[in-house]
Amino acid sequence: MPVAMNRECLPLIGAGTHAYGTTIPMLKHMFKPLDVDEWVTKRRSSLDEAKEAVAGIIRTVRDEGDAALVRMAQKYEPDVTSVRVTREEVDAAYEEVDDRLLESLVEAEARITRFHELQREQDLWLDEVEPGIILGVKSTPLDRVGLYIPGRRAAYPSTALMTAVPAKVAGVPEMCACTPPPALPLTLVALDIAGVDEIYRIGGAQAVAAMALGTETIRPVQKIVGPGNVYVTAAKMMLRESAEIDFPAGPSEIGIIADASANPAFVAIDILAQAEHDPDAACVLVTTDPALVAKVDAEIGRLMQAAPRKEIIASALGQSGYIVAADMDEAVALMDRIAPEHLSIQVQDSLSVLNAVRHAGSIFVGPYAPVACGDYASGTNHVLPTAGYAAMYSGLNVGHFRKSSTVQILSRTGLEAIGDVIETIADAEGLAAHAESVRIRRRS
Repeated sequence: MPVAMNRECLPLIGAGTHAYGTTIPMLKHMFKPLDVDEWVTKRRSSLDEAKEAVAGIIRTVRDEGDAALVRMAQKYEPDVTSVRVTREEVDAAYEEVDDRLLESLVEAEARITRFHELQREQDLWLDEVEPGIILGVKSTPLDRVGLYIPGRRAAYPSTALMTAVPAKVAGVPEMCACTPPPALPLTLVALDIAGVDEIYRIGGAQAVAAMALGTETIRPVQKIVGPGNVYVTAAKMMLRESAEIDFPAGPSEIGIIADASANPAFVAIDILAQAEHDPDAACVLVTTDPALVAKVDAEIGRLMQAAPRKEIIASALGQSGYIVAADMDEAVALMDRIAPEHLSIQVQDSLSVLNAVRHAGSIFVGPYAPVACGDYASGTNHVLPTAGYAAMYSGLNVGHFRKSSTVQILSRTGLEAIGDVIETIADAEGLAAHAESVRIRRRS
């Protein structure tokens, strides 16, 4: 349904009246009203702003190769002389990971593998669509892919599993991974569990450039996958002529559709869980219940007091906010325009909303499905398109690591069945050899 943008937002300071006539209590914290179109535009504009700096990094890596990578890595790990992580370093990393965490990583890897194996295509299928005409598809894995695993602010062993497992299930024979220096033990262990033995201590746009262009040490890849900051995402998009990418996967996001049945504490903690990822993360609540806004805002304020990553959360909340919708149809329409990376549905009739929603990276239904389930252990993938790109891209899956070739097998009977059609259209296009390639066979 059409959505009137000038009537979506509530006043930020003090009590006020919504266009529908609802009085809104005073909000005390940082959760503010949003305009959908402005929000999406701002999320994408940050990529454009990063492109000039990224272009310089790409040139440096292209011109200087390994020397540039080592120099950049030394800013964070001064003793680095080689960007390649050795087998000895990976083995040593296991000594720094406690047994319970190791067991959790192994179990998560198994659950992620189980889900992604359900996505695996047949290597070849053929179907005789009519006598003498057999059509089909041959699916083959890519030869070599590059995985980008964020680091620096925190270890993300889960992302190591999420990028490597679908590639392994797809049958990719070669995987290389880049992660910012210093290469964190948790990340190294997770990559090893997932079967990646070619690991480099490189972060940022320079890692993407190295994998796409190649250096003296790193052979170029066919495709680069994985999330990152705006510089990583911009580099992926700028280097697509050299290596295909999964999709723009920048700073994390959550969209929440909630009604009066939603638990304010659940909604608030889901917002904080996304906000603690990154200062540029963002959270959007779309609700049909104006009273829920103040309840959630109060819960955010309460939960912030004990949050370990207060500064990061506060910055992310600056990109976050809420919208009050007239009804659930409008709420769904608004969320489809946001096309969030993660969508949480916390409403009474959740399945009807699930059926209605069209654009989201990964969807979490009901009060007991926090995004953390998909981040770690349910088995679905957490590498997802951001900044509204879920409207046109799917989240990372086995299909990203395979390509297909169509197949046709024709007998003389099959060729006779479509020969007149081919010759007529080829003659009309003036492509005489095309037509003759059929005629010569029909005459023989």
